Amino acid sequence: MSETELRELTIRVLEHHGATTGTAVLQADALVEGELRGHPSHGLRRLPVIVERMRRGLIDVQATPRLEWRAEASLTVDGNMGFGPVALDAAIEAVSARAARTGIAMAAISRSSHIGMLAPYVERIARQGCIGLLLTTSEALVHAWGGRSRAVGTNPIGVGIPTADEPLTLDMSTSAVSMGKIIDYAAKGRALPDGWATDRFGEPTRNASEAADFGALSPFGGPKGYALGVAIESLVATVTQTAYGADILGTLDSEHPVTKGDLLVVISLDALGLRPVLPFLTDYLTQIRASGGASTAVDVPGDRARRTRSESCAHGVPVDSAVWVHAHRLAEGSGLS
Repeated sequence: MSETELRELTIRVLEHHGATTGTAVLQADALVEGELRGHPSHGLRRLPVIVERMRRGLIDVQATPRLEWRAEASLTVDGNMGFGPVALDAAIEAVSARAARTGIAMAAISRSSHIGMLAPYVERIARQGCIGLLLTTSEALVHAWGGRSRAVGTNPIGVGIPTADEPLTLDMSTSAVSMGKIIDYAAKGRALPDGWATDRFGEPTRNASEAADFGALSPFGGPKGYALGVAIESLVATVTQTAYGADILGTLDSEHPVTKGDLLVVISLDALGLRPVLPFLTDYLTQIRASGGASTAVDVPGDRARRTRSESCAHGVPVDSAVWVHAHRLAEGSGLS
């Protein structure tokens, strides 16, 4: 499947169910980027849930984000229960412009739907000559270190840093894997790798359906991933005045209003006189890539995703056939549960 086919079909689905062209493009871009970068868990597989949320009024297709500066460099964004990428796009534009004057600026985003992968957003900021930091919360899907049931969100973190070459781009959850990937494995009938999840009894499992329906994700790196997840959730929920723990809902289901938060920070290298540092950063990353010797390739964050995206654009995206067929049905007004 080509990038153009994916984008056009996704836009058609969203417009068919009431989205304006402008909002449909932003939401479609977020889903297509998931496919292009090799993360179908954040791609078209999420489209049926988004459409169902639109149909039930849990996503307001006509919503316009409300922006209010609470301090010189602190913006609040009320997504008004609209599309997540729409609210985040408005936040990036406003905060980037303000950071050009203040050096650093932030946005606390609430009442905004799922934003998809974080990498495309922070990479966009980095390509504009700024450092981008993006944190978001999720439903309590991860067991605490020593715990047995869901208690903490996957709470992803995205970082984009300009270099003299391609940006350094980090996009990772604080769980061993995202719930979207567990759902993707369940839909394909694939067994989970060891260490990804536990079952309803808190025991390690490779059964993706059991993990998705009744179990919990494991934190990456044991107690360190757990601690980082708690810290990110505490930071984001406090600053955005959104929910914590089990009260976070609405990014995976089609039943509850969304209650998670997003925190965006932009640092302007030009405003702070930091651009001369970039060649040194580029040299540092080059040294890391060369550290495997002549026979072993070493990547830095962002390398693999960019390669995957480039290959997808050149040779087509291997979209799951069932997902593709379902998307066509949604474009025709059927395919809803």
